[in-house]
Amino acid sequence: MPWSNQNGGGGPWGGGGGNNQGPWGQGPNRPRGGGGKGGPPDLEDIIRRGQDQLRNIIPGGFNGGVAVIVVAIVAVFWLIQCIYVVQPDERGVELRFGKPKDEISMPGLHFHFWPMETVETVKVTVQQLNIGATSASSSNGLMLSSDKSVINVQFAVFYTVSDPKAYLFNVENPAETLQQVSDSAMREIVGRRPAQDAFRSNRQPIEVDVLNILQDTMNRYGAGVTVTGVTIQNVAPPREVADAFEEVQRAGRDRDSTIEEANRYTNQKLGQARGDAARIREDAAAYKDRVVKEAEGEAQRFTAINDEYSKAPDVTRKRLYLETMEQVLKNSRKVIIDEKQGVLPYLPLNELGKPAQQGG
Repeated sequence: MPWSNQNGGGGPWGGGGGNNQGPWGQGPNRPRGGGGKGGPPDLEDIIRRGQDQLRNIIPGGFNGGVAVIVVAIVAVFWLIQCIYVVQPDERGVELRFGKPKDEISMPGLHFHFWPMETVETVKVTVQQLNIGATSASSSNGLMLSSDKSVINVQFAVFYTVSDPKAYLFNVENPAETLQQVSDSAMREIVGRRPAQDAFRSNRQPIEVDVLNILQDTMNRYGAGVTVTGVTIQNVAPPREVADAFEEVQRAGRDRDSTIEEANRYTNQKLGQARGDAARIREDAAAYKDRVVKEAEGEAQRFTAINDEYSKAPDVTRKRLYLETMEQVLKNSRKVIIDEKQGVLPYLPLNELGKPAQQGG
């Protein structure tokens, strides 16, 4: 054609048709969506396709499905708010228009109609409440004892929630109330006793008295709390008088040591005295038995001799005389004197059997 080569092969109006351009000098129409290499995606085309798919999914079209989506979201949110979980160490109390129900929610999954109903949970395991001074320089635990001594007491209160409903609604702040009542009870009991009772082995009566006062007070408040224990953790003098107080403590320990030593000495001497007394009593009892037995034997022998004497008086009298003379003369030196012949030689027959003494 005659216009095919004009202006370097352009169109009939002089527009360059070369380089893949149209007859009006524009490039060829490319497919939407960046069909060429390295071209960015067509955002309008992506949005258009997404709208078409959404119309197919939502019943009634896109305009009618917005309300369905909103209702579904609200329903899911309401259902989430209506379901709650009570942990194993908790108990729950549901409130309907702010008024607590009588039922207690046990551990597990529960349902209530929110927002007309709400739930409050509370832990029912043993909890510890530390009260008093945490350091020697703190004055929170300073208390006055009956002997006018100032001591710094730190103790702990262990409690459980026995009535969740009363715990949540009868007292505005149960934990703070329990702390204040515990501090007041400890000050009352410490004020009745000397300071040494808190420093030494007499802490248990103090702890028992504080527990009784604390439980009675919380019961009168209707706080739904059961106090399981009170433990005195530390007792110390104020920092300003710590040195003087330590001197008093050492003097008290020395006094106790001296008393214990005296008690040991007393027990030792008392044991010895009791042993000597028991031995003397036993010796006296043995002597008594021996003397009684000897007396009974002598009486029986005398009775026997008397019986023999009544049968043969002369013979018995002579035998008694001979036996008596034998006892008298047995161990004495004897000299025989005759009225006519004077001194007679004495033959010591009882010494013949003895061995002769050797000469010097």
